[in-house]
Amino acid sequence: MTKPTLNISVLSDYICPFCYIGHLRLAVLRQHYDLKINWCFIEIHPETPVPGHSTLKLNYSTEHWNNLLQNLQQLADEEGVQLCEQSFIANSRKALLLSEASKSLGADVFYPLHEAIFNACFIEGRNIGEESVLRDIARQQKIPDSLLEQAWSVPHADGQADSVPPPLLRYLQYAGALQAKSVPTFIIGKQLLNGVVSRQQLLDAAAEAI
Repeated sequence: MTKPTLNISVLSDYICPFCYIGHLRLAVLRQHYDLKINWCFIEIHPETPVPGHSTLKLNYSTEHWNNLLQNLQQLADEEGVQLCEQSFIANSRKALLLSEASKSLGADVFYPLHEAIFNACFIEGRNIGEESVLRDIARQQKIPDSLLEQAWSVPHADGQADSVPPPLLRYLQYAGALQAKSVPTFIIGKQLLNGVVSRQQLLDAAAEAI
């Protein structure tokens, strides 16, 4: 039986562990639908320097940070994944630009790269802000060097925190128009689901949209 097509949009960043969990939970929709996702890449911490820095510089209170880690661990346990230590935050701009550029090569190229970047950040503990790390990931996924150069030659690819590369600007504007308050955010039909939601919530929203 042919699965019905479901078009959704997802606001996401590769340095957000909750976006990684959200990405994993979308698998439940693929079981029931021919899922077409518009990945809208939002750079949530453009102020992070290219080398990255400790999560201590996020200025969360100890209590708030510990609560976040506890919630994250529970979600990871539910998804059956072992996350690396969450003590470092990378600059995600070039990872986002690379992934956005890879869309032009089709889903068979985009999704393995998409998965590999998430895994590098949250399973392997690699610094996805470093060009050398991204080049290695791209090489493993057989991404041509020309695509990397194309992705990173756009204005503001190496810019300041208050600059937005054109390929990412439209997503930032879209998020603003939606008044989205967090990543991940799932846009399914007329529903806006903010943050990590359950698989059942995703299924219910999809059923209503269909």
